[in-house]
Formats: sequence, structure tokens, C-alpha cells
Amino acid sequence: MPIQIEIISPEKVLVSREVDMVVMPGAEGDIAAMPERAPMMLLLRGGVVSLYENDTVTDRYFVGGGFADMTATRCTILADKAEPVSAISIDNATAALEALTEAWDKADKTDISRLDVLQDKILSVRAEIDAGSSSL
Repeated sequence: MPIQIEIISPEKVLVSREVDMVVMPGAEGDIAAMPERAPMMLLLRGGVVSLYENDTVTDRYFVGGGFADMTATRCTILADKAEPVSAISIDNATAALEALTEAWDKADKTDISRLDVLQDKILSVRAEIDAGSSSL
């Protein structure tokens, strides 16, 4: 029995189809969505969502964080940013990392909430670079 997966970014719906399993980057570790799983909502970190059919990864998408809503029959990922791993631009991601690192260096180190946001963005861009590098 398959599970319906939807990956939705602010710009568009990237995926809407049935698969056997979805492995996604949960904030506290990778997690799989499979048929008949208990309902769950979770926070996503930047990383790769892998779609499986017949025990084989058929597609990989980078998500820059967001949320996932899982039920026994579907998994909906609402991503802050999402794109196929094959579409990642290492140059753009590297430039973003440099800008974020500069912002970190200039940030008020007593502004913990600002530092938390910057840290999450830096980790997400590093994951994007890793994902793009592994697809070369």
C-alpha cells in the first residue's frame, strides 16, 4: 500500500504522487513516513527528502526547513525552500553561506534570538551544499 506525498514550497507544489516510503530530515533526526504510521507533525531541518519505490530511492529533494504532517495514508511537507537535489547551485549556496557567515560575524552576540535564526540558516545552507556536492 503506497503513501501519498506532497512537497510544497512557497512557490509551487514540487511533488504530488504515491510512493512506498519518504525519508525526511526531522529537526531531531531523520524519520520515515510509511503507510499505516501513527499521525505526527514535526519540524524539519535543512536536508534531503528521499522518495522510495520498491526499496530504491527514485527522487531526492532538498528542503531548507519547514514542517511535515504525516498520517497513515499521506505525508505533506511544507518547506521553507524546496528543489530537486539535481537543481542545486553550489555557487549560489556558497555565496549564501558567505553572506550568512558575514552576518554572523557582525551580529550582536547578546541577541540570542537573532543568533539562533542565523545558525539555523547557516546549517541549512551547509546541508544544501552537501546535498548538491553529493549529486555531482
